[in-house]
Amino acid sequence: MTELSSTTLRVEQHGLVRRLVLNRARQRNALNASLVDALTAALTEAEQDPSTSAVLVTGAGPSFCAGADLKHLLALAEAGASPVPFLRTVSDLTRRLERSALPVVAVLHGHAVAGGLEIALACDAVVAEAGTLIGDGHIRNHLVPGGGSAVRIRRKLGDSLGRWLGLSGELLPAERFLATGWLHEVVEPGQGADAGLRVAEIFAAAANPAQAALKRTFAELDEEPTVESGLSLELDEFDRHWSNHDVPRELRRFFARTTAGRPERQR
Repeated sequence: MTELSSTTLRVEQHGLVRRLVLNRARQRNALNASLVDALTAALTEAEQDPSTSAVLVTGAGPSFCAGADLKHLLALAEAGASPVPFLRTVSDLTRRLERSALPVVAVLHGHAVAGGLEIALACDAVVAEAGTLIGDGHIRNHLVPGGGSAVRIRRKLGDSLGRWLGLSGELLPAERFLATGWLHEVVEPGQGADAGLRVAEIFAAAANPAQAALKRTFAELDEEPTVESGLSLELDEFDRHWSNHDVPRELRRFFARTTAGRPERQR
């Protein structure tokens, strides 16, 4: 195994599998500009490496990914900037994962919410550890999705469950998703990375030009109507909602509640 580290992303090579480890554990791997840029660059490097035939995406610490970094969104608002350009990079990342010539496997643990779910929905296979809480969750913070869940959630999970997750904001345990066929398997806590690596190795063993062509065909067939137009519509709706409602106020309330409920640290 070879390994490269950065402040936001750890990259490991396991034979033919390139493992990308979200590395903002203290923030539950919430997506900020640095992490999204690092993921995008690492995916490009994996695609250009002839010794890599599959990609595995996992998270360090207690969760896979809790979504976009709300403090980053709030900082943009307080600087007078729209979050849409940042969210477009998240949307572009999920599109890259979906259209990559390399099969991509995600391993979920702890929480896979909002942007974390959006990344998983764009992957070719998903493994989850038992008890992982999965959901869209955007409306809990008065947000509209901006990274692809409105486009993919009903297609991947079914219309009824997709609508429930989106419109209720509820998080459900991984076991609830097995019947949808979206999860490849649910494994015991702590066994996700090994299980995900085994799945990625099966993809890697089957790698050839036909595999890449078939994955591209899957992506093109899913574009009826086009995913591009759907992603654009989703971002337009986010922008309209952000501009017409005081979402930063709700984010401040969220942080005030979480701060108020946090016990004093012992000195």
